[in-house]
Amino acid sequence: MKTIGILSDTHSHWDDKFETYLADCDEIWHAGDIGSMELADRFEAMKPRFRAVYGNIDDAEMQARYPETLRFKVEDIDVLIKHIGGYPGRYDASIGPQIRQNPPQLFISGHSHILKVMPDRRLHLLHINPGAAGLVGWHKERTLIKLTIDGNKFTDCEVITIGKR
Repeated sequence: MKTIGILSDTHSHWDDKFETYLADCDEIWHAGDIGSMELADRFEAMKPRFRAVYGNIDDAEMQARYPETLRFKVEDIDVLIKHIGGYPGRYDASIGPQIRQNPPQLFISGHSHILKVMPDRRLHLLHINPGAAGLVGWHKERTLIKLTIDGNKFTDCEVITIGKR
């Protein structure tokens, strides 16, 4: 069983609440637009395993450190992360064919700053967009998600509001 912290769109903003809410996680996943190497270093220093993809605001140095798309397995769950990914019924053209051809069980994206946790019943996957955890953008509240993966099941999905934008 693993507890996962999921966030996106920090846009270089660090909040000490990240440590409060993510300290007990086994892994932290960032769905892009980290914003700065200093912020990435702070997440990596927290010591749970940190996995990330780069987003459309991340520079060449960030793109050299993190991939555009990340696919891996945690417990018995196949996970796919991409910053610009869309959502069920409206996947981005850059990832839609891959999702439809070989669906993961969990697809995570960011970019829209819109919090979504929704199933894709047609492809039998769960889609998560954790919203935005930073200060830049049009969102009103900064959010992240904690999710427990136990074997091939998702449990204890919690939306955490960390403050106003």
